[in-house]
Amino acid sequence: MSVLTPTVTVPGADPGRLADVVAATRPAGRLTTSGQVALRTVRQFARTPQLLVVNTIQGAMFLLIFRYVFGGAIDSGPVPYVDFLVPVFVVTSVLFSGMGASAGVAEDVDKGFFDRLRSLPVSRPALLGGRALADTALLTWGLLVTTAVGFLIGFRIHGSVGQALAAFGLCVVYGFAFTWLFVFIGLVAGNAQAAQGMSLLVFPLTFVSSAYVPVDSMPGWLQPVAEHQPLTIMTNAVRSLVLGDPALAGLDHSIGHWVVLSLVWSPGLVAVFAPLAVARYRRT
Repeated sequence: MSVLTPTVTVPGADPGRLADVVAATRPAGRLTTSGQVALRTVRQFARTPQLLVVNTIQGAMFLLIFRYVFGGAIDSGPVPYVDFLVPVFVVTSVLFSGMGASAGVAEDVDKGFFDRLRSLPVSRPALLGGRALADTALLTWGLLVTTAVGFLIGFRIHGSVGQALAAFGLCVVYGFAFTWLFVFIGLVAGNAQAAQGMSLLVFPLTFVSSAYVPVDSMPGWLQPVAEHQPLTIMTNAVRSLVLGDPALAGLDHSIGHWVVLSLVWSPGLVAVFAPLAVARYRRT
């Protein structure tokens, strides 16, 4: 018995120029779905150059402030403060970019974009995964610009080039992991203004860490929190790779120790916030 392939004939179409449209026999795969959503979001970024400009200028501006305003007041030990500062600033700039990610997701929710996608026979995690990939691409651009500005203001690599490239790759991995947190915030917030306000709640992680000051300079009750939160682990890993010796950053363990811990934290963040984001999307 033959199987008929369903077709859709376009009324008024010229048979010589437009063939019958064949209906899809199966839904799009997860990779295809994620890729198409990511491509749509990247095109949205390209058509809104203000997003790229603001993301670029914001990172450079705060880096210059920390370099020239606070640099003389902080003791960075045996390394120049600019070499102590730039690696960690590249790490923490992930959080600055995350505010834009949460606002973008909230805007898509507010304008009904995700509602339209909900009617399609595609994977729900893949839809959010595409958004996370696009925001990671934008974040990577911001990391490149921030790193370039760091070199312009005097930053130099103490380790090998391979270690420096590994440090940058870790920053991209961190960015993808934290993006899921901001996607979840955007879905919970519901509108862009609320998403930006809620994203600010994440910023204490930046200061309650080893990012800008040594942990042992903090009050005793706060030190355990600062030592064991993810941003400290990631900061120590990137700083160790760039400096080439953890001892230069006042750290006790080896480079491999901090890199392994950071690679445990990154999928851990995805494992927590990706399911939460998908569950929230299904209830929205």
